[in-house]
Order: sequence, then C-alpha cells, then structure tokens
Amino acid sequence: MKNIRNFCIIAHIDHGKSTLADRLLEATNTLSAREMENQVLDSMDLEKEKGITIKSHAIQMEYVKGKERYTLNLLDTPGHVDFSYEVSRAIASCEGALLIVDATQGIQAQTISNLYLALNNDLEIIPVINKIDMDAAMVDVVKDQIVDLLGCDESEILLASGRTGQGIPEILDAIVERVPAPTGNPDAPLQALIFDSVFNSFRGIIAYFKVESGSIKKGDKVKFFNTGREYIADEVGVLRMKLCPKDEIKTGDVGYIISGIKSAVEVKVGDTITTVANPCSEAIAGFEEVKPMVFAGIYPVETDEYEDLRASLEKLQLNDASLVFDPESSLALGFGFRCGFLGLLHLEIVQERLFREFDMDCITTVPNVSYKVYTTQGDVLDVHNPSGLPAPTLIDYIEEPYIRAQIISRSDFFGPIMKLCLDKRGTLVSQHFLTSDRVELNYDMPLSEIVFDFYDKLKSISKGYASFDYHITGYRDADLVKLDILLNGEQVDALSSLIHRDHAYDFGRKMCEKLKELIPRQQFDIAIQAAIGAKIIARETVKAVRKDVTAKCYGGDISRKRKLLEKQKKGKRRMRQVGNVEVPQSAFMAVLKLD
Repeated sequence: MKNIRNFCIIAHIDHGKSTLADRLLEATNTLSAREMENQVLDSMDLEKEKGITIKSHAIQMEYVKGKERYTLNLLDTPGHVDFSYEVSRAIASCEGALLIVDATQGIQAQTISNLYLALNNDLEIIPVINKIDMDAAMVDVVKDQIVDLLGCDESEILLASGRTGQGIPEILDAIVERVPAPTGNPDAPLQALIFDSVFNSFRGIIAYFKVESGSIKKGDKVKFFNTGREYIADEVGVLRMKLCPKDEIKTGDVGYIISGIKSAVEVKVGDTITTVANPCSEAIAGFEEVKPMVFAGIYPVETDEYEDLRASLEKLQLNDASLVFDPESSLALGFGFRCGFLGLLHLEIVQERLFREFDMDCITTVPNVSYKVYTTQGDVLDVHNPSGLPAPTLIDYIEEPYIRAQIISRSDFFGPIMKLCLDKRGTLVSQHFLTSDRVELNYDMPLSEIVFDFYDKLKSISKGYASFDYHITGYRDADLVKLDILLNGEQVDALSSLIHRDHAYDFGRKMCEKLKELIPRQQFDIAIQAAIGAKIIARETVKAVRKDVTAKCYGGDISRKRKLLEKQKKGKRRMRQVGNVEVPQSAFMAVLKLD
C-alpha cells in the first residue's frame, strides 16, 4: 500500500490537463506508441470534437523510482463549471492533486473553485505551471499569483509543457515524494466507494470504485450498502486503457467490478461496497447530493418512444450522476421528463449524447430555474415549470434563487463587465485587484439571468479573458410574471416562461418576432401573441399562403372574381378552425439565442 499514489489533475478549462495526462502516460510507458493519440483519455467523440473533457477518466500507471515500483492512479477531470460535480467525485477518490495553471492565462475562476474543493478534502496540492514553451508565457507573474493563492514556497512550483514533454519527470517524482500513500486498514472489513459507473450492453453495469479498507477478491459475495442488494463479483480488476482483470484489489487501489447488474437503478454513485460474509458497520460518507441549476423538459418526438427515452436517461445517469429527471406531461408535447442540469453546456451535452449514444430524437423546452412560490394559504411550492404555477389570485409572493458570481478578468474589460452584470440585475459585493491588471469581481445575481447567454456574452466582451464561477447563496423576493405565448389563441405551454416584470415586454416582443421567422406559413393566417395573464403585450402575424383563385377569370364582370374570393375566404375561415400550427424544434431553441 505504501507504493500506491492516487491523484487527480484539476485546472480551469483549456489549461492543458488532458495533454499533460498524455505525456504522463507516455513517460510511464502505459501506452505503446501505436496506441497513443492526442487527448487519449477523452474517449467520447463529443469530447474530441469540442476539445473539452466532459467525464473524469481513471487510468493506472506503473512508475519506477530508484529500486521501488510505484502504482499511480490518475484521474483526469473536466475544467468547465458545468461539470464540477465530476471534479468533486474525482477529488473524493484521491490523496493528492496536480493544480495546473496556464502560463499564458494565469489563475482563473475555476482554478480557485477547484482548489477550494481539493483543500476541503485535505488533498496534497502540487502546483504546476503548464505551457511554458509558449511565446506569451508569463512564468514569473504566474508564479507570484500561485504563491499568493496557496501560500507555498516558490521552489515547490513545477514548470512543465504538455506539448513538448518538458518537466514531466519532475512531476512524476513530485507525485511519488509529496502525495501521501492511501491510509486504510487492509485487515478491516471491505469498504469501497463507488465513484463512477458505465453501462456495457454485453456485461451489464461496470462500477468503478476505490477500496478504502479491506480487499475485494474475484468470486466474493458483495453487498451494496445503501441499496442493500447482493451480488457475486464475477470479475474485478484495474483500469488501464482497457479493463485488466485481477484476482484481488487491495486497500488504497482503484478498480472496477462486474457483477451482472442489469438495472441502472441498482447502482448509485457514492454508494459503499462491502462483503456479505464480513460487512462493514457504516457506509463511507459519499458526495453531497447534486443540486441542479437549470431545468428543462425533454420529450420524445414520437410519443410512443416514452419508455425508450426513460431507459436511455437511466443509462446516461449511470455515467453522468449529476443528471436528475422526473416524469411530467405537457399539453403541447405529451409525456416526457423534467430534467435538472448543472448548466446550459451540460444540457447541450446531454441532448447530444441521447442522440448519438441512444439514437433518441428529443424536443427540449425552454430551460428555467426552480422558484419557491408562497401561496395565500401559507403553503410553499417548488415550481420548476411555469405551467406548475398556481392561479395568480393564490400567489402571495415568489422567491427566486440567487448566486454569488465570481468573475476574474483583465482590468481593461472592467467597465463592460460591470455593465453586463448590472443589466442582469446584479449587485456588486466586492472588487479586488489580484495584480495591477487583473481584477476579481463578486456579484449577487439572480440565477435565471445567467442561465441563457450570460457566459457567452461575458466571453465576447472580454475577448475570452474573463473566467466565471458561481455558487447558490439562497432565495430572495422577486417581481416575476408568467409570460405565455399564444398561437391562434391556443397557449403553447412549452414556450411559457417566468420572467422579471421589467423585462417582460421586451422579451415578449422579441419572442413573437423570432417565432414569426421560424414558423412555416400555412394556408391561413397565424396570430402569434405574447400575453401576461389576459393582457396581450405583443403580436405578430404569419401571413397565409394564398392560391390565386382568380387566375382563370380574365376579362368579364368583376362580380365573378368577387364570388371566387368570397368562396376562398369561407374556406380559409373553416381551415383556420380545424388547422393546427406545427412548431418546429428550432423555435424552442431560438429562445436561448434571443439577444
């Protein structure tokens, strides 16, 4: 056990975690030159295309230092704020962390938030400055920032380049010397923490775990502590690029178990595995329950695919524990699920994965956040969906979730960023200059304001330099109204939204204009209206496509033409009563891109 080292790599998005992980795998000869590719741990097509890590990936390496052979378990984690739950799980399975900072960008918001996660779990932090081979590298400036942040000695900071492989041997030595070996009692009853799981269509569910105490052997009868289910461990082993079966996984090591579990509901990330013969007395304190930030309905395009969608979501939830969903129904879209996500990027990734991995065509409704509604009877309701609001006469007041946003940027963009936050109803809490040209702003803002396009706007006004992180601080009173969209007088509940009264008129008008562009023309006029209660605040009309019925009347009396036009008018009126308006999926998504 003294030769095992478990560590993760944490950093802001795009600071070179996965590239550095590639170099570590090369240096320890874990992969042959033929198996090697860029960002080898990013196994999903989506990760390769977008150039981001979505899942944390575990892999085991062997490293020889002096006469000793060490086993290094590496977890490469995502950097985007929407996947911070993945990071928290990786951190709970490790004793040390490589904190990577880009030499050209310096410390950014997600670096700080991931660092606090690691410090709360008492991890040994090894600071590494990456990309030192770049022309724009500011090594000394970044060193000072790290010393300020960590309070460490300048000599403890390692310099490396993921592209050229410079500094990799020093990192491996530092991991062996500085990261503590796992502590645990090898003779105690088995306690293993499940930190991830995947679905395999041939072998059932494969759970990844870290053994905290005791050991697990092939053929053992094991029990999952929280669900109380018992299984036979058909196969246990360690995670290399492929699964490597072993006879026994000992204390401190990271491995996988295959026990023929078919149902996704039986495996919970954060559960404890123990043996039936000699069970442990209590479960390991797992991870805190995930709190979704953004809610959206996901509905199958074909209504009879409802059960397939449920099965797909359950399998996806195995691999992405931060996804939560409950069944719901909508007048316009039939039966579907109300899903909770950690952010808009997370929503986009889940929708894309449902399509690619499970071939599910889905419609996603307008995302919103959850509100607390206090009724005149003294009840408190959690409302995730505008259609779940009680009647206006029953509402006493509504509270919306607030966040504390932390933005770090170059001081040149100080003005535009403040204006953006004020437009989004933010209030400045504090500002503080980290260096002469880097400023940290803390704002209290409503979560609903940052859900749509805040991050994109922040990136564009700061030319990509600003970084953003947030956490929920609680609920506050809000003057909110329900904005409905009506098509030919029929309410489309999937397009309804809860919005601040001051923004409702603008938003309603823009929605109508956008829908006018997107809804295809029919044989009859379509009235698109935005309404607050019974009051219409905006209207656009999609004109009918008309057939020229008078084409055959050339010359002759005008009354002949008039008779034909009257006949057409009657037909149009009847058509409007029976005709229905098809709303394309692009219209639901267009709301997100309203500017």
